Amino acid sequence: MKQPINRKKFLQLSLLAPLSIAAKPLQFLGESPGELLKNNENVVYYKAGDAEYETLRKGFNKRIDKKPAVIALCKNTDGVAAAVKYAARKNLPVAVKSGGHCMEGFSGNNGGMVINLSAMNNIEWLNSEAIKLNPGCKLAQIYDALLPKKRFIPGGSCAGVGIGGLVLGGGYGLTARKFGLTCDSLLAVTMVDGTGNVISSSGNDELLWACKGGNNGNFGIVTELTFTTQHAPATMQSHRFRAYKVDAVRATAILQKWFELTPLLPVDCFSAFVLNGRTLYILLTNVGKQTASVQSFISGLKEVTDKTTNTPPQPLAKALKAYYGRTYPMYFKNASAGLYKNFSEIESFIDKALSIVSSTQGMIYQVNTLGGNIMNPEFEKGSAFPHRAFPYFSELQTYWEKPSQEKRLLERFQQVQYIFNSNGINAQYRNYPDINFNNWPELYYGSNYKRLQQVKAMYDPANLFRYEQSVKL
Repeated sequence: MKQPINRKKFLQLSLLAPLSIAAKPLQFLGESPGELLKNNENVVYYKAGDAEYETLRKGFNKRIDKKPAVIALCKNTDGVAAAVKYAARKNLPVAVKSGGHCMEGFSGNNGGMVINLSAMNNIEWLNSEAIKLNPGCKLAQIYDALLPKKRFIPGGSCAGVGIGGLVLGGGYGLTARKFGLTCDSLLAVTMVDGTGNVISSSGNDELLWACKGGNNGNFGIVTELTFTTQHAPATMQSHRFRAYKVDAVRATAILQKWFELTPLLPVDCFSAFVLNGRTLYILLTNVGKQTASVQSFISGLKEVTDKTTNTPPQPLAKALKAYYGRTYPMYFKNASAGLYKNFSEIESFIDKALSIVSSTQGMIYQVNTLGGNIMNPEFEKGSAFPHRAFPYFSELQTYWEKPSQEKRLLERFQQVQYIFNSNGINAQYRNYPDINFNNWPELYYGSNYKRLQQVKAMYDPANLFRYEQSVKL
């Protein structure tokens, strides 16, 4: 592990990081202007000045404002292959966008090509248990297709997230402890590599391994994903605990209690500790029975919080909608704040972080339960996701309405990040990336990074797929 950097150096790196992308000089697109106009039933190209360009280039995070030279709106695998070949001829770095929810805008770029997969959103049932999805399918669409048939895949909770980005980085949600990560249900992929060739994972265990947690636009564009589905839980019940006007001392005490109680939970349950300014919120969801251990968890939290509300067991389709979140763009900064094994890993410094969060309106610190079947040894062996030994995942969030609020909130955000960084937190979730992470290969991929580099060399030897934190050759 590298030595922690000092605060001054950390902030310097944070400011310089957006300039660090390594890319070859771009050729002038105007040398063959007619080539941009060769649209067909497989792919349509857009550039600045086209009305659709402005809509297509924007993602979920209004803080990110990237302007690619060309956007390829692809309709199918052939369209993706054609776009990749065009980008290779023009030496355009390629970014991939399915749902556009990347927290640091890695699904966009400046001066390159963005391959937009939002129109690739077909769902095909292969048999009563297996489905084939295009990467542009969004979670709400998938749940609407699966749940009436009493089938399910363990995706996230945000309705507008595209399945492509979610599964290729791992993917967790309210039912991951019961079923595993989203990538653990992935059976096969079809991918376009850096030369425009179409590759199947059939008989290619290494490619499938790398696409389970290690291929967020790193070495190819996945155009089809085949999943096994699970028998859907019939219902979900939620319990919510709140504490008001908390300071860092009380928030720390409740967090410690939550860490003590969460090992009681069966795999049917998920819990999250959420400090939002001075309001503390704890969520418990349960897709199984109300066992004695679940009741012990509830009783323990009632003792240390101010208010408890419950919902009766609801059909899963209805219950999930309560967690769909916003579907329109907003200003925000979200990032992984570390994966932990227990409270002792953060005990010596967490009060300092919570002091900043509790005194900053619009800032949130959240810890979620992992564990359960995420730790399944067979799942670990079959995927590039490196952090299965950690039962907890945390995230830092901040939101604002006006651009004038951004500077102060980002300064506070980086202060909290510095606390975690300087205290040796060295595991982060790739689907919650941050441009400020200096040693991101180790943080995201751990010991799997070198193996992913070998996959990169095989499928993208010219480094066509590249962004600020893509796997390097």
